[in-house]
Amino acid sequence: MKRIDRLLEQVLGGLLALMVLDVTWQILTRFLPMSPSSYTEELARYLLVWIGILGAAYAYRKKSHLGIDLLTNALPEGLRRKVQLLTISMCFVFAAATMVFGGIQLVMLTFELNQLSAALSIPMGYVYSVIPLSGTLICLFSADQLVQVLSGKSAAIDDSPQSTEMASAQGQV
Repeated sequence: MKRIDRLLEQVLGGLLALMVLDVTWQILTRFLPMSPSSYTEELARYLLVWIGILGAAYAYRKKSHLGIDLLTNALPEGLRRKVQLLTISMCFVFAAATMVFGGIQLVMLTFELNQLSAALSIPMGYVYSVIPLSGTLICLFSADQLVQVLSGKSAAIDDSPQSTEMASAQGQV
């Protein structure tokens, strides 16, 4: 899992660096020769989509996604663990059904229809392929979290690094 985490970090960093270069090129070609590049805006848009969707999988892995744990923190430990198992299971089912299954259907359909992007003329299936990829990662991360919770190795819901930092800043730890 650490290799997958590191690879995902590197891919996200590379995509971000590529987007910065792309937008910089767009600005330079717009103002210096007064002839803007035709493909840079579309490439930046697709890179942003990839960063956003893969970033969601990364945030899920790092437990940095939006979560409201006010009620779950007030629950007794046994019930809190059951809620945690239910939540992780629901994330797995959603990612598997919507992102993996639905995403694969979308990618296959766009390849079948030979849908091309306007400026880059690349098959849109490549752009949409980030959906099942990210869904697969979320399923993998959910399975890992389920194993950790079931084996008792997982921290409580409120023991994420962000929550611990916030609590120590407030003098609660």
